[in-house]
Amino acid sequence: MAEAEGGRPPVRRTTDRGIATITLDSERNRNALSAPLRTGLLAEVRAAMDDDAVRAVVLTGAGTVFCAGADLKEVAERLAGREPAPEAPGMGEIFAAIMDAPKPVVARLNGTARAGGLGLVAAADVAIAPDDTEFSFTEVRIGVVPAVISVPVRARLQDRALSRYLLTGEVFGARDAVAAGLLTEAVPRAELDAAVQRVADGLRAAAPGALAGAKALLSEHGAKERAAEFARMTELSEHYFAGEEAAEGRSAFFEKRRPRWVL
Repeated sequence: MAEAEGGRPPVRRTTDRGIATITLDSERNRNALSAPLRTGLLAEVRAAMDDDAVRAVVLTGAGTVFCAGADLKEVAERLAGREPAPEAPGMGEIFAAIMDAPKPVVARLNGTARAGGLGLVAAADVAIAPDDTEFSFTEVRIGVVPAVISVPVRARLQDRALSRYLLTGEVFGARDAVAAGLLTEAVPRAELDAAVQRVADGLRAAAPGALAGAKALLSEHGAKERAAEFARMTELSEHYFAGEEAAEGRSAFFEKRRPRWVL
């Protein structure tokens, strides 16, 4: 298992009555998709899928943020040549593992999701969040494009919402996320666990073979086609992340200022 700072795994898994809960546990960087977290997340998803005692997975986060997206500090270090490219799965590989999984995955959002974190939300079969949760596709505001996450996101968001939120990077709320198709349900924060429990109990009542068959029916494209699309989007993402606008976007982010292009 990959380790975060302090020796604590950045991802942990527990199982209760057939439901495996996988928790992103890297609060220090708002559960950003660092190399250790990506490695741990993919390992735990695969372990849950291989465990005959697991009927379904609930994916959640520790702290107040579900997932802040890419780890920009890690990206900056790699592009500056100060750190080698990490030996870790790409985001596309993780999204594909969730989308193509034979068991359902339920996203239980504990808080805000941004950019790549929204890829996890869209990849899940069911997504439930507190009604005070905020979302944004922030990529264009830091000089990159939401390439890899567009694969799962395009399968969820209705067209007009997709255009608006991906092009503007604006913040939108949970109710709008439900209307757009990103979320299944938004509930008062005090009712979040009860709402997730209702879904979990429904999955516990389903026959395992039929559940896997129903999950396969819901896939719009085959795994092979999706893998090719993820590979193409990964190349596009890397092109933009290595560009001048992305460098300025990262500098502005770290320096807490507006990028030069803001009018």
